[in-house]
Amino acid sequence: MRPVRGKRIVAILAAGGLSLAAAACGDAPEETPSGTTASTAAAYKACMVTDTGGIDDRSFNASAWAGLQAAKEAQSSVDPKYVASTAEADYEPNLRQFVTQKCNFILAVGGLMGDATKKVAAENTSQQFGIVDSSIAGATNVYPMQFATHQAAFLAGYVAAGYSKSGKVATYGGLKIPPVTVFMDGFADGVAYYNTQKSKDVKVLGWDKAKQNGTFSENFGDQNKGKSITNTFVAQGADVIMPVAGGTGLGTADVAKASDGKVSVIWVDQDGCKSAEQYCDVFLTTVVKNITDAVEQAVADGASGKTLGSTPGYLGTLENNGVSIAPYNQFDSKVDAALKAEVDKLKADIIAGTVKVESANAPQ
Repeated sequence: MRPVRGKRIVAILAAGGLSLAAAACGDAPEETPSGTTASTAAAYKACMVTDTGGIDDRSFNASAWAGLQAAKEAQSSVDPKYVASTAEADYEPNLRQFVTQKCNFILAVGGLMGDATKKVAAENTSQQFGIVDSSIAGATNVYPMQFATHQAAFLAGYVAAGYSKSGKVATYGGLKIPPVTVFMDGFADGVAYYNTQKSKDVKVLGWDKAKQNGTFSENFGDQNKGKSITNTFVAQGADVIMPVAGGTGLGTADVAKASDGKVSVIWVDQDGCKSAEQYCDVFLTTVVKNITDAVEQAVADGASGKTLGSTPGYLGTLENNGVSIAPYNQFDSKVDAALKAEVDKLKADIIAGTVKVESANAPQ
């Protein structure tokens, strides 16, 4: 599989990745007209099941949907559609309905969908599936797309520590699952690395990597819960906060928006200034997980007749631009030039292997 193109995410999201109201998720796939000529490509039905955060979570579900839309833009035969899960109990029936509809490619979005995807894929071995943030051992018909987000989160932790005025930063997750805690591990390690390099003592609230214990909202869509957690962190002195909680994290952005510049946010998955631009003035940066390009490439490969196996799958890293930190956007003039240079050097060192970034929650 050729490397994904990391710069497409901005263009796709700006061009309509978040114009999600227009996505007719309940529509039947377009039928190929009778009398189709040999030069007309048959529709390649790319069907996606969201996690419970919903299609407009400004995060991983929206990123995956943008990937399907991008595949259609690049290849007109691709026919994308989605169904939203409102509860975990929806995963299995939603996957099954797409099998019944004879979708060519069925995408499960999120690590929580692993068990349901494994079950449905085992019962339909001729059906091609894909999954974001999980890998299903032995399932040769499930193409995994995973991301070494601890690498990019390490950079974000370093930025947070260097930018903080209070000497306290924080992070929290939606659920205590590896695709979430891998961000938190990297963030905590980045702060620790800053402390070692600078002889500082910036504290991390919300996550203890050694104990694998911290703060979780227990969902990905409750903004009020995000506000409550964030207000607690702010009361404890944190001034840079990284929510890894999908739409719940918008509650953190609300708190930062009302703080008159005292609190800033590190967003995750999509560049926050593109996916939730109304909060751009509080987003210090974003730990980007380039789901969009990974999904687009998988669909494009499937539509062109390539076999998508379970191994090796796709692993996004700093080196292949599968993960990154976004531009500082409105914070560009506020972040010290020396700190920016150190982050650039640190990225190069991680890619070269001279700085090791490790997490037990990282994809293996």
